Amino acid sequence: MRGVRLNFYTFGDSHIATERTQRINIEINAPEVRLIGANGEQVGIVPIAQALKMAEEAEVDLVEIAPLAKPPVCKLMDYGKFKYREAKKAHEAKLKQKQIHVKEVKFRPGTDEGDYKIKLRNLIKFLEEGDKAKVTLRYRGREMAHQEFGVRLIERVKLIMVLAPKKGKKEVKKAVKKEAKKEPKPVASP
Repeated sequence: MRGVRLNFYTFGDSHIATERTQRINIEINAPEVRLIGANGEQVGIVPIAQALKMAEEAEVDLVEIAPLAKPPVCKLMDYGKFKYREAKKAHEAKLKQKQIHVKEVKFRPGTDEGDYKIKLRNLIKFLEEGDKAKVTLRYRGREMAHQEFGVRLIERVKLIMVLAPKKGKKEVKKAVKKEAKKEPKPVASP
């Protein structure tokens, strides 16, 4: 992480590190800086002492915006308001993100018809909501000897392990309902 500053604060016996990406006021150690005024106007290249004096007169902070530029670019601004706006932008960006969850439906070779229909209905609901669905077939103990029952169950579901939802909700519902109608009745297992 380039340009990250850690400031350490001591409270009693504990030390707390806070992360900052910009240096402000006396933390700027360049002899001269390219200064941008509080209203966004170009002031020009000025010595750091003069820039600090201008910041003090305007009752704002001198914030280093581009530390790698020659000379570094600094701006006169209220640092507290700047951090508040940055936090608001990050929060709004986080709210606009669509989170896709992977939902899991577990089957066993001995899953009966009623349970199968409920799990299939839940699977359809997950896909309609835009989530991914994962179908798991779990064998326990002697069920491993008769894996063909599990294979038949998976063939009935007609889905392979991790499913991605289609674009339209109606398309998913129609496709799954067609598959459900084509299913053969389960054969009683011995």
